[in-house]
Amino acid sequence: MIYFEDLEVGTAAAFGRYEVTREEVIDFASKYDPQPFHLSDEAAAQTHFGRISASGWHTCAMVMRMLVDNITERRQAGLGSPGLDELRWLKPVYPGDTLRVESELLSKKQSQSRPEMGSFQSIVRVYNQDDVLVMTMKSIGLIRVRGD
Repeated sequence: MIYFEDLEVGTAAAFGRYEVTREEVIDFASKYDPQPFHLSDEAAAQTHFGRISASGWHTCAMVMRMLVDNITERRQAGLGSPGLDELRWLKPVYPGDTLRVESELLSKKQSQSRPEMGSFQSIVRVYNQDDVLVMTMKSIGLIRVRGD
């Protein structure tokens, strides 16, 4: 199990592989972000996207899946997250793209009011199959302290 004490500032990781499908893009957009350029080829052709693109929120959800899979695989003693400090959608994500994640640990701090937990900040970069940077976010994670 990976605890707060095991985290090293500056550590980088690369992980994940998420294949974006047209059906999933349309399904997500239909439920949560029903803007025409996420639902219709004709509408998307009239915008700077040029074709159906994934909602930025859908991109976040796909990245979240890769993050959780990585945390689970690495057996990290995670306690959730209080949120993000920054989120940027830099390039459209299209059906047929394959996403991957690179992250770097920027900082960590043990809680003074709850010494059994700590927090850490990471920069998360998301790339497509052509190594084009499509999204970045600064995330905050909570993690258990081993307390040896």
